[in-house]
Amino acid sequence: MRTLWRFGYSARLLKTNHFRTAASNTSFPAVWMLLAQYSGTIPARFVVVKKNSFFTMPETDKANLELYSPHPGVRGMTLLNRAAFKRTVVVPVLKVKKEIVNTLLKSLKHTVLQRPGLKRVVEDTEDEDSRLVILDPHKIPEFSLGEAEQEVLKQLNVCPEVSKYNLELTYENFKSEEILRAVLPEGQEVTSGFSRVGHIAHLNLRDHQLPYRYLIGQVLIDKNPGITCVVNKTNIIDSTYRNFQMEVLAGESNLVTKVKENNIAYELDFSKVYWNPRLSTEHGRIVELLKPGDVLFDVFAGIGPFAIPAAKKKCRVFANDLNPESYSWLLHNCKLNKVDNKIKVFNMDGRDFLLGPVREELSKELPLLKEEQKTSFHIVMNLPALAIEFLDVFRHLLVGEPCSTAGLPTVHCYGFSKHDDPTKDIQERAEASLGTSLAGRCSTYLVRNVAPNKEMLCISFQIPADVLYKRPCPDEGKEQASYAALGYQAAPFAVSCWSHLVSPVGHFSCVTAILYLVVSAEVGGRTECLHVCSSCRASCALSNSGPLL
Repeated sequence: MRTLWRFGYSARLLKTNHFRTAASNTSFPAVWMLLAQYSGTIPARFVVVKKNSFFTMPETDKANLELYSPHPGVRGMTLLNRAAFKRTVVVPVLKVKKEIVNTLLKSLKHTVLQRPGLKRVVEDTEDEDSRLVILDPHKIPEFSLGEAEQEVLKQLNVCPEVSKYNLELTYENFKSEEILRAVLPEGQEVTSGFSRVGHIAHLNLRDHQLPYRYLIGQVLIDKNPGITCVVNKTNIIDSTYRNFQMEVLAGESNLVTKVKENNIAYELDFSKVYWNPRLSTEHGRIVELLKPGDVLFDVFAGIGPFAIPAAKKKCRVFANDLNPESYSWLLHNCKLNKVDNKIKVFNMDGRDFLLGPVREELSKELPLLKEEQKTSFHIVMNLPALAIEFLDVFRHLLVGEPCSTAGLPTVHCYGFSKHDDPTKDIQERAEASLGTSLAGRCSTYLVRNVAPNKEMLCISFQIPADVLYKRPCPDEGKEQASYAALGYQAAPFAVSCWSHLVSPVGHFSCVTAILYLVVSAEVGGRTECLHVCSSCRASCALSNSGPLL
């Protein structure tokens, strides 16, 4: 029943006409059948209506199920014509003296029709001293009031005769699902759900719904107070900045809006930044893990749904986003929430942010961390389409002796999976990127179902010390000198320049060291390089034309 009545109804344009005989174009059991349809059962007594002492009702058929819905002539409508939705149905009523109406409503509260937005009491055009109370057909089987109801009426000196009313329903009396179900071709999926971002309703229409998109947009504005703009996504989120193309279907074209999530306000331009109201619970879950004094690195921060609540919780926050618009709105929202002095904001590629500010801060803070200190370091990577591919950055990100296990940063990395076992899939992909096993060292959380057979998950783990740290080799300086004595020219080689050339079965220490010793010499008229890994005493040959592995 929740779905049936969710949006409610307006009684402003409701019109009623009192009459004592059955109308030829209406059928009284329509309401019975409608309510039975949505309650999931149709009792046999509603299928054939028997005679009673007041009037005779005809037998009902499947067509009666549709009588309490918009006029069938709206089927296929693509431009909204509100007047075409008018429909008349018949409802049962009791005639009651107006001075006892309130008493009767209380006494028969389980018998009166309970349809939100619909008046239960209407004027009697034939008697100004009386009112007509609309009854719930479910509660008066075969139009015979039960003994308890008849006893109440007797005590109130009310005639137990059940009369009929023509009840004219207009567009305002139907909810959006009923309108769209009447308009779209029979058997096709009806759009009733949408994401709300401030005053904007965001739809993701299917192909068969597109011819009706402008009508759908206007109906949603009409039936949802506060919605003044409806947009439809026209492509998938595959851009560098995680935003998408959209079409305004109805209402104003203003896409700058204000939202509130977990008691924090954000402002944004929905057409230029990423915002998903379905992630509210996940944002709150991660922030709940943080304690005052903890450090949060938000690699793909967006407009700040992780960073700003964390700063409000008195955490130190470093927030980054590549999208210049997100960066701008992040700064704006920091000021809006008065945490601009608690968050350091960056506009960088996520990989550069990890290799730069994150590495710098961890290199400075972790060696100073004492056993008794309870500061935790968290790295949030909410870019589910790509974030797992960034995990290789953590391989030997730091140089030196590892800090205590308790001080190792915890990563919360998001990803999509279409695998039969998404938990196993995301863990295996993370392990491949890190170059180590996470068995018994990680937890996986199902965030939400994105689409059929597509899940969004979060894998959380402390970065293993043997992955995060590269231990310095005391003999590295001697090795450089010995190669120079042989006529080779030594030069440092940054990891980002060539790590992808090393064989996947080679030495991870070769791949992940921060700087490498590369020596070169003339061999056969061309320059050939020899990389020497001082940690494992292995070498890999490279040439300027590619790897020789």
